[in-house]
Amino acid sequence: MILIVIISSIFFAGVTVYQYNIQNEDYHREMLERKELQLKAQIDYELRSTTYEVKTSNLKYIFLRKIYEIANVQSLNFNIFDLEGHLIIGSKSRFADDSLYVKVPPYVLDSLKNSVVNPETNSKRYVEVNTAAGERYQSSYTYILDQKFKPIGILNIPYFEDNTFYDYELQEFLMRQGGGFLIMFGIAILLAYLISSYITRSLKSISQKLDETRLSKRNEKIYLEDPSEEIGALVDAYNGMIDELEKSAVLLAKSEREQAWREMAKQVAHEIKNPLTPMRLSVQNFERKFDANDPEASEKLAQFSHTLIQQIDTLSSIASAFSNFANMPAQQNETLNVVKVVKLALDIFTEDYIRFFSDEEEVIVKMDRTQLIRVITNLVKNAIQAIPEDREPKIMVNVFSDCESVKITVADNGLGIAEENSLKIFEPKFTTKTSGMGLGLGMVRNMVENYNGTISFTSLKDKGTVFTVSFPKCKPLSKPNYS
Repeated sequence: MILIVIISSIFFAGVTVYQYNIQNEDYHREMLERKELQLKAQIDYELRSTTYEVKTSNLKYIFLRKIYEIANVQSLNFNIFDLEGHLIIGSKSRFADDSLYVKVPPYVLDSLKNSVVNPETNSKRYVEVNTAAGERYQSSYTYILDQKFKPIGILNIPYFEDNTFYDYELQEFLMRQGGGFLIMFGIAILLAYLISSYITRSLKSISQKLDETRLSKRNEKIYLEDPSEEIGALVDAYNGMIDELEKSAVLLAKSEREQAWREMAKQVAHEIKNPLTPMRLSVQNFERKFDANDPEASEKLAQFSHTLIQQIDTLSSIASAFSNFANMPAQQNETLNVVKVVKLALDIFTEDYIRFFSDEEEVIVKMDRTQLIRVITNLVKNAIQAIPEDREPKIMVNVFSDCESVKITVADNGLGIAEENSLKIFEPKFTTKTSGMGLGLGMVRNMVENYNGTISFTSLKDKGTVFTVSFPKCKPLSKPNYS
């Protein structure tokens, strides 16, 4: 709408200027024609009244005194040329350019001869348009006829166009038109804003709902009062999409649960079969070879019992691992000194190559003591298992803090994590070890993220790995009481 107003204002301003120019040209053309008719009438009167013979050579004597009188009466300067274009007499001795009036140019003479006879003057007429000193002027050429309508000379009237009045009128009109267009422009802006606000109000509601649409939550439908046909169709399409999305979410959740249980069942079955196979073989071998009268019977029985107990312990650890991963204990938000709790978690390890560093004696967080200990013990165990037997082990645990968070790092000099495994390291059931089920780091990440924390790592192949755990920090109490 604003663009239409701007284009219209430019168009009408151009039309106005063009119209004024046309009117100005018509005015000057008509003015020149009227002056020419009046001058021709005065010249014809003088030719009829003169005592000289009316011919070309006598024109100078006929108008020697009368030319100034005629020019004064008509308020117009003019020149009389012979038929060859030579100046005979003029009402003004000096002009803006004397060369224009010394002799009529040949092309003007040719054009005058070939022009059409003017029915009002019964004579041929030619008008030339020129500019001088930046001003436009017209030069009218017509024949002076004797009583027998025979050409005896050429009348030239130079007419300088005075456009001062028209320019003033045009300027005034354009200013008034510009004021009107400014008012229309303001109204157009207001209407465009109101209309666009009305149109986009519904679109903003739809856009906001689209931004809030999530597969993992229940999405609200859009209800608008008296929407337009197009907006109504868009709203209906969105509401239909929400219905389909809810159905898809239900089916997806069901499918994911079923897939998760299938994967879990496969993993449990696979892990349980591993110890069951040696148990079965041990029992079958014991039944086949055991002799109660054998002097080594008690020793073989003890060995058999030891084998079964080992496999039973393996089954128990498998069950415990899956239970811990699937059923995390309830969170207990306690005010803890991280430095003290990490030291306590490291006390269960007897290896002297595990070292602890902290520049602070007290760093306060709110979280579950047991889960923090489990995070530390899992990371330290992984660090121990990552160091090959032919290398002197080094494990460093560090606690430090900044303005907003406390960070715990566990660094080792193990084999490192391969680049292709870096994106899978926290996935459940992923492991690069020959034993274990790959649930430890997945469980650690779950516990860390439950307390709005983060866990990350940096690793160099065959150099070692550094795991960094970060928790939000809280202000220490004036009288801390740690359990």
